[in-house]
Amino acid sequence: MRITVIGGGVGCARFVLGLREHVRRTGSDDTIDVVVNTGDDWWLSGLRIAPDHDSLLYALAGVNDTERGWGRAGESERVAAELAAWGTVPDWFTLGDLDLGTHIARTAWLRAGASVSEVYARLGSRWPLGATLHPATDAEIDTHVDTDDGSMHFQEWWVRHRSALPARGFTQRGIELAAPSAGARDAIANADVVLFAPSNPVVSIGPVLAVPGIRDLLSDSRAPIVGVSGIIDGSVVRGMADACLTAIGVETSARAVAEHYGARASGGILDGWLVDETDVAAADPLRALGITTRAVPLWMRDADSSAQLARDALALASGIAR
Repeated sequence: MRITVIGGGVGCARFVLGLREHVRRTGSDDTIDVVVNTGDDWWLSGLRIAPDHDSLLYALAGVNDTERGWGRAGESERVAAELAAWGTVPDWFTLGDLDLGTHIARTAWLRAGASVSEVYARLGSRWPLGATLHPATDAEIDTHVDTDDGSMHFQEWWVRHRSALPARGFTQRGIELAAPSAGARDAIANADVVLFAPSNPVVSIGPVLAVPGIRDLLSDSRAPIVGVSGIIDGSVVRGMADACLTAIGVETSARAVAEHYGARASGGILDGWLVDETDVAAADPLRALGITTRAVPLWMRDADSSAQLARDALALASGIAR
């Protein structure tokens, strides 16, 4: 079975780790593809930074910093301090030395003419990841945030301001000229199951869905499409997704996010939706909209709970006929 996951960031990384663990425990020959958000990417000190991709890469490789939740384990920051002394990086965005190695390699390949997809393949070949990562698009579609103080790159709004500046909206510059990468197209078109990770609906899932052609691929797919809520009992699991949802007029709840995605039968993207047991009340209203909904424990606390969540998502998908 070919399983395709769509998402980005730490929530997606934890979910894919659980999915990989589930596949390992079952001893199946299932394969995992991940279509990764590239809207978080940006240029800094002449280097191309790709936070969502790198969170997945490091987590699957087992070299991530689990305490901080981002970056490499055992990091040092000597180069970052030197860059700051020269004034080439803002003091609110820290690049670790090991992490810089990834960014330098990525940038060197890009400047030599490699596509983003080729860079993903080269970076992914270093470690046995147990999954294949694909950029949603090879085009640059950096997310910018419109605020009362003007437009700024998403990273500045997210990291520097901690989303405290009220946002009026989010745009991906150049999105109208983008197209799905070949890997993303193949992973969606030929999937047996498509799973939306519990990622930020607005800035991790949203930019992927905004790539022209992605929604058509999902609409045409014969695979069941199941999403996992990143909202539990009215609160975000991680990060500041509530600020993003508020900016687009969506309530911070598992039910509202599913309604935002919409039922595939009505032009949306979801066939099924997993909510936490604390949100069981959302199940019946969502089923009435055409989204098969099941309440299960969503907290990914360890390998066992993460693998169980993956198992629940696949079980829900298996019960949805297309």
